[in-house]
Amino acid sequence: MILDKFKLDGKAAIVTGAARGLGQAMALGLAEAGADIAAVDVLDTADTEAQVEKLGRRCIGINADLMKKEAADVVVEATVKKLGGIDILFNNAGIIRRAPFTDFTEKDWDDVMNLNIRGVFFLSQAVVKQMIAQRRGGKIINTASMLSFQGGILVPSYTASKSAVMGLTRLMACELAKHNINTNAIAPGYMATDNTKALREDVARNKAILDRIPAGRWGTPDDLKGVAVFLASAASDYMNGYTVAVDGGWLAR
Repeated sequence: MILDKFKLDGKAAIVTGAARGLGQAMALGLAEAGADIAAVDVLDTADTEAQVEKLGRRCIGINADLMKKEAADVVVEATVKKLGGIDILFNNAGIIRRAPFTDFTEKDWDDVMNLNIRGVFFLSQAVVKQMIAQRRGGKIINTASMLSFQGGILVPSYTASKSAVMGLTRLMACELAKHNINTNAIAPGYMATDNTKALREDVARNKAILDRIPAGRWGTPDDLKGVAVFLASAASDYMNGYTVAVDGGWLAR
């Protein structure tokens, strides 16, 4: 039955940035489909752990700063030790900094690039080594952005990093397919999260954004659960290197 292909029973998934927002919702979506979760964040993951466990799945919290390369090995080792292996990696953790191009600081450039793309690369590298050793393939999903497709304003390092995420997703698909590892990305549209709080509180910008979204509303973290489960499951086994926009029709306008 086709619905069986969406089941994640017996799978172990790492989700970064899982303490709240999009990461928490996607962790819960994977758990609802049957996966056990390693919830990674610099913030307290207790709430995510409790919600996953209420679903009858195991969840371990891993406190890790993915701006530091050595954190990748810590995450992999803890997940393998406590969950028995790694089947799914969801590279969701990310930050954004806003300032005019001419005023943008070196720190705001480096911080965003270090987490949003450097951290994604080195955690993926560590996880892929484990997946190859396990010899059972795997699924990697990266969180891209509307700014993987567009330029945006006031967010140079975020735009650069998310454009790089889409490119890295394609590279990983090309190199890792021979190991039965699929790599795809989700590009969320304008979502009601902490990252967009400033935009939603700016009356003019909020109206301009909503006027362009055919769905007529900001997205919610729960809007990403379905595509997250699809890309993590056997239902997407012949999908590789693609970035899926979940944007209420933003890019179609």
